[in-house]
Amino acid sequence: MKEVFELVGFSGIMMLGQISPGPDMLLLTRTAIKEGAVAGREMALGIATGLAVQATLAVAGFAVLVERTPVVRLALCWLAAGYLLWMAFRIFVTVIASKSAAVTWEPCEEIAPQRPFFRGLICNLSNLKVVLLLAAVCAPFLHGAHPEWWPFALVSIIVIQGAGLWILWVCLLQWMPIRRWYERAARWIDLIFSIILVTLAGRLLIG
Repeated sequence: MKEVFELVGFSGIMMLGQISPGPDMLLLTRTAIKEGAVAGREMALGIATGLAVQATLAVAGFAVLVERTPVVRLALCWLAAGYLLWMAFRIFVTVIASKSAAVTWEPCEEIAPQRPFFRGLICNLSNLKVVLLLAAVCAPFLHGAHPEWWPFALVSIIVIQGAGLWILWVCLLQWMPIRRWYERAARWIDLIFSIILVTLAGRLLIG
């Protein structure tokens, strides 16, 4: 039962992170609006493919080091906490300073001749901060005793939830009121996400 509650909490955190206006979200939103739902869904699958690679590297690598090397585990926990705090501070300051959350992050450059799938894949893989953020966010959930299947569950949630949310978002963007709502709510999404990052960092430091 404990694992179920942890997975639900992890899913909620990842959901906020994935709908936060980062490079993937900005590129997907622009593509879905300009090129339509079919191109948007194809791009969402490309982003999810890149995310599968980055999530596997982040979770598997961290899990192995945590299990085998106590000293490295302690160092990584502190580094992860520091990265989460830095990321939260950056998000908070940028959102407060900007008039629109849509410019909170620098979007990926589009490579025009490529299909939406490959544009999404390249956009995700070229953003090296994704693997660092995933490792840091997953760190509190990898700390302590868990079943052997636990890392696989975290990676599956990241990838499957991401793909599902992005495809749903592409469909919703075809409705104008949803576009306007996102423009108004994006700043609050980022602010809530930054607060959660601080909370996760505190959990690592206290643990």
